[in-house]
Amino acid sequence: MKLILNGQRRELDAPCTVAELLARFELGEERVAVERNGRIVPREAFAEERIEDGDVIEIVRFVGGG
Repeated sequence: MKLILNGQRRELDAPCTVAELLARFELGEERVAVERNGRIVPREAFAEERIEDGDVIEIVRFVGGG
């Protein structure tokens, strides 16, 4: 399965959910925003939202500080 993740072409062995994608790349769900094909995925939908072949995913991590 092919997708674009943060502007880079990636291949995955199998379809997955947003939550599974975050786990594969060791990104915690607490401090990220995920956009799939131009639409923000609500945090409560991470476990159900399926990533499909050809999707464009943007993941933004929030960093604290000042």
